Amino acid sequence: MKLIILMAAGISAMLLPGVAAAASGGGGASPLDMTATWFGISALVIFVFAYALVIGEETLHLRKSKPVMVAAGLIWILVAVAFNSVGDTTSAHELVQHNILEYAELLLFLLAAMTYVNTMEERNMFAALRAYLVSKGLSLKAIFWLTGLLAFFISPIADNLTTALVMAAVVMAVDRDNVKFVSLGCINIVVAANAGGAFSPFGDITTLMVWQSGQVHFQEFFALFLPSLVNWLVPAAIMVMFLPNAVPDAVSEEVQVKQGGFIILAMFLFTIALAVSFHSVLHLPSMLGMMTGLGLLKFYGYWLKKSEYSFEESFQGNTQLDGSPSGPPFDIFHQLQRSEWDTLMFFYGVILCVGGLGALGYLNLTSHLMYDQLGASWANILVGFLSAIVDNIPVMFAVLSMTPNMSVDQWLLVTLTAGVGGSLLSIGSAAGVALMGQARGSYTFFGHLKWTWAILLGYVASIAMHYWISGMSF
Repeated sequence: MKLIILMAAGISAMLLPGVAAAASGGGGASPLDMTATWFGISALVIFVFAYALVIGEETLHLRKSKPVMVAAGLIWILVAVAFNSVGDTTSAHELVQHNILEYAELLLFLLAAMTYVNTMEERNMFAALRAYLVSKGLSLKAIFWLTGLLAFFISPIADNLTTALVMAAVVMAVDRDNVKFVSLGCINIVVAANAGGAFSPFGDITTLMVWQSGQVHFQEFFALFLPSLVNWLVPAAIMVMFLPNAVPDAVSEEVQVKQGGFIILAMFLFTIALAVSFHSVLHLPSMLGMMTGLGLLKFYGYWLKKSEYSFEESFQGNTQLDGSPSGPPFDIFHQLQRSEWDTLMFFYGVILCVGGLGALGYLNLTSHLMYDQLGASWANILVGFLSAIVDNIPVMFAVLSMTPNMSVDQWLLVTLTAGVGGSLLSIGSAAGVALMGQARGSYTFFGHLKWTWAILLGYVASIAMHYWISGMSF
């Protein structure tokens, strides 16, 4: 019964994402203990209701950013009134300013990364990779392993959502009518993409937040490589045995990478190095490095736009050399507009919500229930199961907001579990949700659930591997 109560409390507060120190007195202000007052209870009810709307996004067709943005405003009204009621007219302002500063750093970092990924997609980098794979005439098992392997190694650089969508497109193109192959292939891709994102600061929002908070240094994340690899290989080795040795017909498809595609890829890698240098060498926010790289991309985009205008003026009509219609000249601001603005606004809502709820004392309470009562190891393992139900991003944000006193190895453990725990259910990660829509009818919630036992074996094995490598003990 005690464990059930702890899990219930954990789920309630794990829904309250934020960033390190935001709920523990960022900006010099301290939270109040208002958890048992009508201020705290009302704020918690508002957030739970808003997050229920987020979970029902697919059914309601209501963008997830809308309810949490409204909830953030309402919660901070309650926070301000609560602080004013005890004669404190400054702390609420300081706390919300700290939250906004943390959000601004995350927003600008992600905006730069998303623009690079969108630009590489526009230059046909991902489409060319897909076309190359589907034209090789590989067996179903070979495609299964190859798409999983590529998802594992691409997601640490690109985001796991884009990686999953590209690899799933390969699976669908190879044998769309083979429901079993598509289902197992998509499960494998989701697990691999989530696992690959866990050992890189750029692989997932959760790892990015841990790195930016200063809890784990850049190079220390790579200690999670083997645990992450095991997390993918264990369920993959089980699932592949249930695939036939069939070799489908090769799909003839040829896609040319547009001008500058590989240069933009190199620029993206340089921008990542720049962000790491700003953070580790200059001790400045990594966001500055990303935005500097985005500025360089804009300069290169200007050159691309001018060169494509010159190319079009050399021919009559609006056609390319092969006679196909020519699209509009490259515009970097179009790629900027294509960023996931709903996701970025969602982060605003949840970060501001945790700032309010943390200011009212809820994260201190949950930190006591989980980390003081269960201990760091069991609490961090529980985080993985929570991330399968809620989503790993708010779960990790909540842990950072609670700022438990843990060693680097424990921070790596929670980074691992939050990153790969979302693979246990199809709704536990953005990659899983997206593939349910892309492979509708073939990859489903219950189809994924059928193999949760195998994914759970990988989850346990990855934790065991981390304990073995780090020399930790329970």
